[in-house]
Amino acid sequence: MPFSVCSPVTTQGSQTQLPQKHYGITSPISLAAPKETDCLLTQKLIETLKPFGVFEEEEELQRRILILGKLNNLVKEWIREISESKNLPQSVIENVGGKIFTFGSYRLGVHTKGADIDALCVAPRHVDRSDFFTSFYEKLKLQEEVKDLRAVEEAFVPVIKLCFDGIEIDILFARLALQTIPEDLDLRDDSLLKNLDIRCIRSLNGCRVTDEILHLVPNIDNFRLTLRAIKLWAKRHNIYSNILGFLGGVSWAMLVARTCQLYPNAIASTLVHKFFLVFSKWEWPNPVLLKQPEECNLNLPVWDPRVNPSDRYHLMPIITPAYPQQNSTYNVSVSTRMVMVEEFKQGLAITDEILLSKAEWSKLFEAPNFFQKYKHYIVLLASAPTEKQRLEWVGLVESKIRILVGSLEKNEFITLAHVNPQSFPAPKENPDKEEFRTMWVIGLVFKKTENSENLSVDLTYDIQSFTDTVYRQAINSKMFEVDMKIAAMHVKRKQLHQLLPNHVLQKKKKHSTEGVRLTPLNDSSLDLSMDSDNSMSVPSPTSAMKTSPLNSSGSSQGRNSPAPAVTAASVTNIQATEVSAPQVNSSESSGGTASESIPQTATQPAISPPPKPTVSRVVSSTRLVNPAPRPSGNAAAKIPNPIVGVKRTSSPHKEESPKKTRTEEDETSEDANCLALSGHDKTETKEQLDTETSTTQSETIQTAASLLASQKTSSTDLSDIPALPANPIPVIKNSIKLRLNR
Repeated sequence: MPFSVCSPVTTQGSQTQLPQKHYGITSPISLAAPKETDCLLTQKLIETLKPFGVFEEEEELQRRILILGKLNNLVKEWIREISESKNLPQSVIENVGGKIFTFGSYRLGVHTKGADIDALCVAPRHVDRSDFFTSFYEKLKLQEEVKDLRAVEEAFVPVIKLCFDGIEIDILFARLALQTIPEDLDLRDDSLLKNLDIRCIRSLNGCRVTDEILHLVPNIDNFRLTLRAIKLWAKRHNIYSNILGFLGGVSWAMLVARTCQLYPNAIASTLVHKFFLVFSKWEWPNPVLLKQPEECNLNLPVWDPRVNPSDRYHLMPIITPAYPQQNSTYNVSVSTRMVMVEEFKQGLAITDEILLSKAEWSKLFEAPNFFQKYKHYIVLLASAPTEKQRLEWVGLVESKIRILVGSLEKNEFITLAHVNPQSFPAPKENPDKEEFRTMWVIGLVFKKTENSENLSVDLTYDIQSFTDTVYRQAINSKMFEVDMKIAAMHVKRKQLHQLLPNHVLQKKKKHSTEGVRLTPLNDSSLDLSMDSDNSMSVPSPTSAMKTSPLNSSGSSQGRNSPAPAVTAASVTNIQATEVSAPQVNSSESSGGTASESIPQTATQPAISPPPKPTVSRVVSSTRLVNPAPRPSGNAAAKIPNPIVGVKRTSSPHKEESPKKTRTEEDETSEDANCLALSGHDKTETKEQLDTETSTTQSETIQTAASLLASQKTSSTDLSDIPALPANPIPVIKNSIKLRLNR
């Protein structure tokens, strides 16, 4: 390790005594110095972390430094060549500069063995982005150490990806309004953002945020060790994924940095415990801020719920410290926040035991078995005919899974939809056919219902809106190929072994958290291809809900209230229960921490939930591909647009659904062969869950090939079309419909 765990407490600018500098937007909770037991516990923490590969060997670290040096020299050489080709004066060419900056886990000093490097190429004003993706790309191609070179110029943040001497590197580009790039350039300088292209501002953001974080913690070594531990814990507990609605690396770094600010003299063993204490009791959606936001008058959009109505609906805001300030956790949903808060509480309980010598650090990093935690799961499968297409397809599907989670959360009878960030290779549907399949698993928790009989829980709409969105984007981005498919299966815990590798399931069985006992499920597999243009997608919070006015004094009338959520009146006459993340009173004691209060953000307004209107919606349990008829009479007037936070009621009971034909039943049963579900499971409570499958088939209007051909010959740019084509590919759709019997 590069530091001694029992070294004297120091600050970045001083080698003496206790820190005098004030960090963060509130005063510290404690200035206590570490005790000898804290030092011993920190040493034990280091020893526990080592087998997990979170520390890189010095030899490997030096190799990374050497590779970055070579890359930096290539950039300087390339910029000089560009300068000469554009006839700049020789005096300018000699000092034109150019530099590679790093950000992310490598810059923070918490990268693991074999991790990639996030880098930024900074160039002077006469070097264009087009130069970066042409001449610099060609220059990289000539380097014998460079493999797997690819440019993603149309990305939200354009990037060149490569493998340099075995190290994966992502290089962004930023062109500054400077004639030369000095070696001592500080990217935290806000004036550098003036007159910049928005893509350059986005590219600079990673470096600016990372540098700010390192300047806002009292002791970098303590911060790094704590962050290594928390990142490992988050990955082991399957809550490390920004794209799926959990937290990404920069968000975890900011939470750890805030903990360091509140306990500036503490070392890693204490900081890990305090991390769980602070954020198990944090009153979300109060934002986590590392510094007071500053206004730079550059007219860039920043996170501010007083100005932006959509910002008021962020459930777990963690705000980046560099201008323009953004919420790094806008993907967090009700379910993912609920899962993370519960994990914070369990982490606090375990670290309490560790500090009392009742447990070892290894207990904190034990991976819970996700596949024993729930009784009911949805399995999503994405398949494509080639490996290259699979990579593109899987990336798109994964980026949209949070939409499915959000849709499931709105179902009246679902309390929790927990997606496992880890994907798995799926068994082939046809062993003789070349096919690449990837699988994700979502755990479901159903609500306990009282005073009700014969309830229908229909998940068809939830799956449909998700597949609509995925296929629409695939077509709009010209990525869709005929054999790209999404399938969804609704399985019970006992059937998971037929889909998942044995080593994943062979773990100690955990106590189930689900409230109802489920009887074995009949086949409910879905093979959803192209969806119709009359489908609904999840809208933005701003367009769908009225926002509540914020208290201008910076406080909220409902400080302890959950994030905005409203309930819907059930068409099945069931009283829906509101889903919200549990709120924990900050005065609750945990061990010896009862006297500590967690400071919330006093200068940012808390978010008060809007009034809870009663909304009814009738959703058909089967959806026709070509324009579905609207309900007649009063039913049509009761169908509002999807609303974020609204509990969507289930579809009508099975007697209201079209009858299946024998042919359709045969097709459905054939699709179910991969899941031979047992019919002899016993229920342990009076509640039972039966499944029904209903199927409809639309008429064939246009084949996939003719649809794609018509797109290629059409003069209309599909990227500007919000809906699917008028004549989509017809498919058979199975509805997943559960029936709860009391």
